[in-house]
Amino acid sequence: MSNKKKRYAMLVDLRKCIGCNACVVACKSENDVPLGVWRSWVKKVEKGQYPDSKEFFLPVVCNNCDKPICVTVCPVNAGIKRPDGIVYIDPHRCIGCRYCMASCPYGVRYINPRKKIAEKCYWCHHRVDAGLKPACVLVCPTGAMIFGDLNDPRSDIAKAVATNAVQVIKPDMGTDPQTFYIGLEQAAVEAKKIKEE
Repeated sequence: MSNKKKRYAMLVDLRKCIGCNACVVACKSENDVPLGVWRSWVKKVEKGQYPDSKEFFLPVVCNNCDKPICVTVCPVNAGIKRPDGIVYIDPHRCIGCRYCMASCPYGVRYINPRKKIAEKCYWCHHRVDAGLKPACVLVCPTGAMIFGDLNDPRSDIAKAVATNAVQVIKPDMGTDPQTFYIGLEQAAVEAKKIKEE
């Protein structure tokens, strides 16, 4: 294994995603996400014209960006980027001002209606710290989601990123997203959704 520090990332292979929402349900259960808000979701868009149209599924999680705007705008330093790349919100510092929500170009933060603080996907860092996979990755029935250390050339994610063309959502924002996709079409990102579960 490399002596480099860990650099966690997520990869979603859209060729394998079937839109089952197991990742969404696992996320809500694992992180006690209240009704009406989501840390992750599956965007469903229709591609093509009837009768030759089909659904396209796009699981959305926080990008845990390498250059997170959300961390820089927090007036109370509640936004934290760990050395391993995971970006999280300190619940004891957050005052719910929504600056991070306004600055996030991906719309992946929400205010917890019970706690009145900002929350988001942080790749289940409590599980990762215990040597486990994030809940969404664990339950994906098709193996469409891969999580791991990009700096470890033996990791599944490092191998997948090295051998596939990968894309990120909104690369022009300059945040250096660490959630990668295989088979991402920017038109699908920008298309109106059919629904979000």
